[in-house]
Amino acid sequence: MTIEGGAGADTGRRIPLGMVGGGRDAFIGAVHRIAARLDDHFVLLAGALSSDAERARLSAADLGLAADRTYVDYVEMAKTEAVRSDGIEAVSIVTPNDSHFAIAKVFLESGIHVICDKPLTTVCADAEALVRLAATHDRILAVTYNYSGSPLIRQARAMVTEGLLGDIRVVNVEYAQDWLSSAIEETGQKQAAWRTDPARSGAGGCIGDIGTHAFHLACFVTGLAVEELSAELSTFVDGRQLDDNAQVLLRFKGGARGSLWASQVAPGNENNLRLRVYGDRGGLEWRQEDPNILLHTPIGEPTRTITRAGAGANEAAARLTRTPSGHPEGYLEAFANLYGEVAAAIRAHARSAPPDPDTCFPTGEDGLAGVRFIEAAVASSRKGAAWIRLDG
Repeated sequence: MTIEGGAGADTGRRIPLGMVGGGRDAFIGAVHRIAARLDDHFVLLAGALSSDAERARLSAADLGLAADRTYVDYVEMAKTEAVRSDGIEAVSIVTPNDSHFAIAKVFLESGIHVICDKPLTTVCADAEALVRLAATHDRILAVTYNYSGSPLIRQARAMVTEGLLGDIRVVNVEYAQDWLSSAIEETGQKQAAWRTDPARSGAGGCIGDIGTHAFHLACFVTGLAVEELSAELSTFVDGRQLDDNAQVLLRFKGGARGSLWASQVAPGNENNLRLRVYGDRGGLEWRQEDPNILLHTPIGEPTRTITRAGAGANEAAARLTRTPSGHPEGYLEAFANLYGEVAAAIRAHARSAPPDPDTCFPTGEDGLAGVRFIEAAVASSRKGAAWIRLDG
């Protein structure tokens, strides 16, 4: 079964969208813009695309934004757009981690829905404050843990919920990359420079950049919450200020046990995110680099290969599937699925209607959980991999 338009097939009016960050040469800004437009749910009308006035102007011109909706100061943007009759209803925040809190805060206070790249903030207190602000101002706060938008991740989540794996015993998640195997931050590489700078990235390096993705995916699919963790964060590249490798043991509420490995110094790995879940009735395995296949092994039976649009795909996968069997989908489509679900939630909010119960995009609470995970992992590692409880 193929659903044209992906998630949030509610095809009402386009939602006016703004963006902070994501100017010329910014990778993730372009990804968010593609995702927002792929299903025609949003139209980008305003932006503070850079803190440099000329770069902001040129970046906005590249995207066809009107001069009077091109901003340098995001505070001015929030206040101005909030009072325009045709002002934006949502904003995408695609800046480095250290600025997420201040930007999200002013837009939520201005009554504008927020879609924020991960991690939500660099410290728990700020994440908690944003969750409270979203509730106080009755606005949606979404966090783009984009892998949760993959059809077969939704399939896996539904299979766990239906009890096909039985009681979950073991969860293993890995996210391995190799792009920081040398000190490329010293060459002026923009993406590496801010990710390895504690002033911009926060206390976690690899653990915050990709470890938080792995953590969210494990919890999202299993429905389990981590109670305690023991972490060893390592920095292998000389002179680097933040971790580039993380090994974490997880204790889930209810008794399941898990392990998480995240590394950006693993040669031969481009973006190798893999999740394995094992229960007393069977197991599941999924890899981001081959996202259209889910392996299911019932105990005592041969392993079954489930394809995204083929035999064995359930309704949770079908709802997010765009193309016929044999035509692969991946990273951008998963991102767009989350944007589609957020669009449906915004439209329901505008009608004072309840959200679609099938939508499950990551929220501020998921973002807060991710920041708690990062803080706990850093604290554990500093104490010699001591077991640390996750509050909340």
